[in-house]
Amino acid sequence: MTASAAITDEAAARAAAKRRAQKRAAFLRQVLRWHWISAAICLIGMMLFAVTGITLNHAGAIGATPKVTERTAEAPADLLPLLQAAEAEGGPTPEAVRAWLRKELKVAVPADAAPEWSPGELYLALPRPGGDAWLSLDTATGEAIYERTDRGAIAYLNDLHKGRNTGAVWMWFIDIFAVGCVVFCITGLLLLQLHAHARKSTWPLVGLGLIIPLLLALLFIH
Repeated sequence: MTASAAITDEAAARAAAKRRAQKRAAFLRQVLRWHWISAAICLIGMMLFAVTGITLNHAGAIGATPKVTERTAEAPADLLPLLQAAEAEGGPTPEAVRAWLRKELKVAVPADAAPEWSPGELYLALPRPGGDAWLSLDTATGEAIYERTDRGAIAYLNDLHKGRNTGAVWMWFIDIFAVGCVVFCITGLLLLQLHAHARKSTWPLVGLGLIIPLLLALLFIH
C-alpha cells in the first residue's frame, strides 16, 4: 500500500468516526430533549400519584369525618307535567327540570345521567370523587331532596388517583399522563445505557429495581 493510499484510508476512517460521533450526539440530544420535556410535563402528576399511592396504601389509618349536606326545594307546578311525562316514558331528566335543579339546588345533573324511576319518584345517583351524592324528586308534589357527602381532601385525591367517578376528561388525562411517564422512563433508560460505561453500578442498580419488588411479591404476597 502506498503512502497516499494509507493517508486516504486514514482520512476516510476519521470521517466515518466523525459521522458516527455526530449521529450519536444528535441522538443523545433528542433523548435528552424528550426526557426533560416529559419530566417537566409529568412532574406534578407524578408527585400527586406518588403521594396518593401512600395515602391509598394507608387509607384505613387516615381518619376522616364525612360531612353530609342536605338541601330541599319544591319544583314549580309547570315542571310537574314534564316530570310525569318523562316518568311515563322512563326517559332522561327533562332539560327544564335540570335547569331548575341547577338554579335552585346548585346541582349539575349531566344530560346523560340515567334516572331511576319508581312510581311517583325520580332518583338520581350522583357519585363524585371524594364523596357521594343523590337526588330524589317527587313527580306528584315536586318535592326535591339533595344529599351530598364529602369525605375530605385526601379521599378526593385518592379517587383522582383511581379515576373513580371522575368523568371521561380525567380518564383521558390519566391515559395521556401514563404515556408521558412511559416516555420519561424509556428515555431515562436510554440515557442510562449511553452513560453506563462510565458508571459501573448502573445496571446492578437497575437490576435491583426489578429484583426487589419481584422477591417481595414472591415471598410475601399470597
